[in-house]
Amino acid sequence: MNNQKKAYFHALLAVCLWSTVATVFKLSLRHQSPEALVFVASLTSSLVLAGILAAQGRLREIATLTWTSIRPSLLLGALNPFLYYLVLLRAYDLLRAQEAQVINYTWAITMTILSVPMLKQRIHGLRYLAIGLSYCGALIICTQGELTELRIDSPLGFSLAMGSTVIWALFWILGVKDSMDPVLRLFVNFCWGTLYSGIWSVVHGATFKPNWQGMLGAMYIGVFEMGVTFVLWMSALKLSRTTAQVSALIYLAPFLSLFFIHFLLGEAILPSTLVGLGFILAGTTVQKIADSQAKDKPESQAAPTQ
Repeated sequence: MNNQKKAYFHALLAVCLWSTVATVFKLSLRHQSPEALVFVASLTSSLVLAGILAAQGRLREIATLTWTSIRPSLLLGALNPFLYYLVLLRAYDLLRAQEAQVINYTWAITMTILSVPMLKQRIHGLRYLAIGLSYCGALIICTQGELTELRIDSPLGFSLAMGSTVIWALFWILGVKDSMDPVLRLFVNFCWGTLYSGIWSVVHGATFKPNWQGMLGAMYIGVFEMGVTFVLWMSALKLSRTTAQVSALIYLAPFLSLFFIHFLLGEAILPSTLVGLGFILAGTTVQKIADSQAKDKPESQAAPTQ
């Protein structure tokens, strides 16, 4: 198998695994609290990432880490996995899985907006269109297509789902200048995240229900949402001739996820969800076109303003 075929295989496997997670979130929340799920999943992911480093013969690198290299993870680990998954799981607890899952895809647009104050970037014409399309899609989903009435079944759930995109975008923006190896950084982040989620659970008296369904779900999330899948995706990007050849496969994820949500959870997929998803994906596509055009401009025009 040549490198490009390996890239496609790794990317498709990652997409398929990510597509199952929304269903697992909802199933696991029937048996365990969000706090317990975040703690067990973070711990599981830390152990999995340590195993990956060991398999790569890089476990000794952990012992060479300095306080200076670890310090950024104090904040990054608080954002992801701790805050991001705690907020996201609470949103899943209040919303239909299809709603929370599709709204989550607006994070790329949220990152564009946050890049203005944080990275001093500009928003041009096409990016305004991308923002409008994506947030119109989110509004269609949360109102189930009743835009004129603006009736939202769970305002808190919708707010948490949108808030999770802010946390995720902040995580990537703050980590943009991080030079540490991605797998090693992710391991350190999840170690801190495990500590934070453990302390939070104790302070707030979170209940850990002794049932195998919840624990198995949490471990599945830790392995396939937080750990192995990320490594598979990074491997696909490295093996591929161009990132565009595999990055386009991520568009399969929301549709596969809706398939699992319908057939495993039994949720009837609402027309408003499909329409809203169409708007969000259209916004993401326009955003990519805008980014591509910005790269083609002379450096003086494309670089962020100071």
